[in-house]
Amino acid sequence: MIKIICVGKIKEKYLKDAISEYQKRLSKYTKIEIIELNDISNLNKNDIIEKEGINILNHIKDKDYVITLDINGVKMDSVTFADTLSKTLIINSNIVFIVGGSYGLSNSVSNRSNFKLSFSDLTFPHQLFRVILLEQIYRAFKINNNEEYHK
Repeated sequence: MIKIICVGKIKEKYLKDAISEYQKRLSKYTKIEIIELNDISNLNKNDIIEKEGINILNHIKDKDYVITLDINGVKMDSVTFADTLSKTLIINSNIVFIVGGSYGLSNSVSNRSNFKLSFSDLTFPHQLFRVILLEQIYRAFKINNNEEYHK
C-alpha cells in the first residue's frame, strides 16, 4: 500500500481531476491513500512546522517505510525510482510519502524518514507536486511491470 500525506487541501478542479485520474490508474497496481492535512496559518513559522509535524506523525505507523520529499534528498531518474520503489515494497508493505507544508518538515518528521527523496532543485507548488508525485509512482509501476508508457 502507498500512502501520501500532504499538508494543505487541493482547491483547483483541474488538479483534483488529475489526482483522481492517477489514483484510478494506480488502483490496478496497488492500494493508494491520500491524506490531506489542514494548513496551519495562525502561528509563527517554527510553531507551524512543529504542529504540522505532529499532525503528520499521527498518521504514520511504526512499521511504515517513510519517504520524505526533501529538496536536499537523493535525486534519481524514473527507472532508478521504479527500482527503488519495487525493492522497498518487497521488504515493506506500506510506503508513506510525505509532502510537507510551505515551510518544510519538522525535525521530528525528518528524523522519522527512512529515505529522503528530491525530485528537483526547483521549487514546485505543493498542490501541483501531488500530481507530479502520483505520475511518477504510476510511471514506476508501469516500468516495473514492463508496460509501455510514454517518455
